[in-house]
Amino acid sequence: MYDNRFFLIPYLILLAICLLIKINFTKDEIYFAVNSRYSNCADTIAPFVTDIGNGWTTVVLCVILLLFDYRKAFLLASSYVLTGFVFAQSLKFIFDAPRPKLYFQNQLSRIHFVKGTEILSTHSFPSGHTITAFSTAIVILYFLKNKTWGFALLLVAICVGYSRMYLSQHFFEDVTIGSVVGVFVTLIWVNWIDNKRFLHTEGWNRGLVKK
Repeated sequence: MYDNRFFLIPYLILLAICLLIKINFTKDEIYFAVNSRYSNCADTIAPFVTDIGNGWTTVVLCVILLLFDYRKAFLLASSYVLTGFVFAQSLKFIFDAPRPKLYFQNQLSRIHFVKGTEILSTHSFPSGHTITAFSTAIVILYFLKNKTWGFALLLVAICVGYSRMYLSQHFFEDVTIGSVVGVFVTLIWVNWIDNKRFLHTEGWNRGLVKK
């Protein structure tokens, strides 16, 4: 297993904090604690931050990697498909949980919505954007020689998760479990699949732009 302590140790600490928050506060209390704290600046920034986890960022990164390294492009693309589609979409349809807009349909006057943002109503659990953000961060860290970038990648993924709550697209629970799926499914997948011999043959370690 590759060196991921700069990502995993602070992440596990954060996960423990999230568990304590969940134990001590209700779903409604956590939601309104986030929703009641807003600003014009955050309203402007949050939609751009959340787009980091919408999948297109990962797709673009895969296309770029195809130019230089088929193996890396495959690892990122396969992790995205496994976590963002197989796991995320399966869980969404299994639980079919309401999003804040539907859950609080009788209290909408209390909720701050960011203007210009399309607010969804169903398939809340878990947060697909958060899964993708954490999964992509794990794979990028796998590629980097300087593993101290793990902390910065974690911060980006956290911001994406928080933006999903800020925009009233998801609950705290959706984001927390989304991060767990993104991190641990990706860690298991990458460490298993990259041990396969075929990925380390000459043909896989080149790209569309020949080395």
